[in-house]
Amino acid sequence: MRLARLLQALTLLGLAALLGLLLLWWRGQLSGGWPLLMLLALLLHVPAMALEFVLQRLVNRGDPAPPAPVGDLLRAWRAEALGALNIFGWQLPWRWRRFADHLPADAPGRRGLVLVHGFVCNRGLWNAWWPTLRARGVPCIALNLEPVFGSIDRYAPRVEAAVQRMTQATGRPPLLVGHSMGGLALRAWMRSFDGEPRAHGVVTVGTPHHGTWLARFGLSPNTHEMRLGSAWLAALAAQEPAARYRRFTCFYGHCDNIVFPTSSATLPGADNRHLAGHAHIHLLRHPEVLRTVLQRLDEDDAPQPAANCRSPGSTAPASICGSPRTSA
Repeated sequence: MRLARLLQALTLLGLAALLGLLLLWWRGQLSGGWPLLMLLALLLHVPAMALEFVLQRLVNRGDPAPPAPVGDLLRAWRAEALGALNIFGWQLPWRWRRFADHLPADAPGRRGLVLVHGFVCNRGLWNAWWPTLRARGVPCIALNLEPVFGSIDRYAPRVEAAVQRMTQATGRPPLLVGHSMGGLALRAWMRSFDGEPRAHGVVTVGTPHHGTWLARFGLSPNTHEMRLGSAWLAALAAQEPAARYRRFTCFYGHCDNIVFPTSSATLPGADNRHLAGHAHIHLLRHPEVLRTVLQRLDEDDAPQPAANCRSPGSTAPASICGSPRTSA
């Protein structure tokens, strides 16, 4: 909620400044291209994202993930820049309460879903998924992680409350889905609340399981924890049993402009699936992600089959286990 209010204030401030300049220009009190300059200022995220893609390209040299063609990077940049206007200018500040948590009367016996967003986001991130989930009658809870700039460990109790609520409503262990930092919040919950036997499985999308190079520029506790090789990530991995990652499906992409090196979004022993041509937020719009979530909701409660991969004790970027699936 605090993030929504902050984004609302920033959005209104930017629009008010632009409208004020346009009014002064229309009255002849401003000359030149002031309104155009203001509009360009409101679109500073476009060149900033371009820089992220350049850095991503450089850092990914030598990464085991397949390199992204320049055309894919350009298309991903365009889609992410346009999508950011909708996500951060509309969905997160103004539409985050559009869809209430869905616990229908026939929830008992069904598989529930818990959605966990990432850094500087809120539950409005999942708005595009809600119509499909509600049409299929999926019991679903979407969290708000707060404090926005706190430690990832502080999000574990919020996940615990959502899992308890969903389990009470359905009588079955829920499927957990985390985007970006949300996937780390789910791992932190498993560690702190003995969550593994209480979750059917975990799907992560663009999660910096081994950290991200870009987090070196962050100042908050959670960005420090997401740095490559951070002490927090090392301690988390050291406390996870080797077999846990077999219950994870990890989506990652070589056009991810936030989490790189690319393979840092994979886990050894997990079902690691590569998505081509999609940037960080836009990964959630790839049809395979929601399709996989729906498929996993239909699984029975039997343990997932074992995978033949190295131990998860190391937090170095993992060589991608086996033959990861690649989607265009």
